[in-house]
Amino acid sequence: MKKFAAVFPGQGSQSVGMFADFMDNEIVKATYAEANEALGYDLQSVTLNGPDTELNKTEVTQPAILTASVAAFRVLISKSEKPVALAGHSLGEYSALVAAGVIDFKDAVRLVRLRGQAMQEAVPAGVGAMAAILGIDDNAIIETCAKVSTDSEKVWAANFNTPGQVVISGNKSAVDKACAEFTAMGAKRVVPLAVSAPSHCPLMQPAADRLAEALKSIKINDASIPVYVNALAKPLTKASDLVDALVKQLTMPVRWVETVQALKSDGVEALIECGPNKVLCGLNRRIDKTLGSANICNEQTLEKALEELA
Repeated sequence: MKKFAAVFPGQGSQSVGMFADFMDNEIVKATYAEANEALGYDLQSVTLNGPDTELNKTEVTQPAILTASVAAFRVLISKSEKPVALAGHSLGEYSALVAAGVIDFKDAVRLVRLRGQAMQEAVPAGVGAMAAILGIDDNAIIETCAKVSTDSEKVWAANFNTPGQVVISGNKSAVDKACAEFTAMGAKRVVPLAVSAPSHCPLMQPAADRLAEALKSIKINDASIPVYVNALAKPLTKASDLVDALVKQLTMPVRWVETVQALKSDGVEALIECGPNKVLCGLNRRIDKTLGSANICNEQTLEKALEELA
């Protein structure tokens, strides 16, 4: 069997009806029942039936993606050996920490609901923005963001998703200025993102402070499987280090390219994405085509993933 890492998607992977044809699986069913109990409402119903406006509320989206991802992971390890490593993109890091036994699933569900609320409230609506920039060198993006930023209006590189795909985040006026610069520089595409909060930049410090406070009241364990964290793109196992990285994650960039490269150099042969959609499969292939790749979101994709690992 291939040495593999389980990886978990972040916000933006959700859609109404996701996991509909996986809900008959007993493990999936039990995972959603746990989430419903932790939240005090029927997350499964919102996931399956929507409406979009409800599922896309950050405080609902985050528990919905976490629950789907953990359910997929639980099904996977019921059929295969455990992964040698774990990683999650942004919100997906919480799924990775649940998979590693660092945070109890019910605590994580409540924690990501709080994270969603805290992110929403950290920056007033319309003040922040994010945009994806395709076809510009990473260093040129970092330099341009610094150049257009002023004392009161700032923009930063927030997600290094693939070579040639970086997301920027910050004050809306600074993001708009940077987008105009990148268009003039010949970017392949400049895509404003439909988000309600500018993630992974210093504007999220109030949310990071609230998260740090909430984490004090939760039992945190050492990881049973190394978790490659967004903020450092390296594996951690110690509980205190993982908490520190989780808080930093809100204000620091997601270093996904380096994370995938580190997994590869540490001997991982395949990346199995546990969760809705196939966003990470697409990113991972663009980072390193030699790594095996599969997504698990129903029984059919589970069989394909197990074949990939065999």
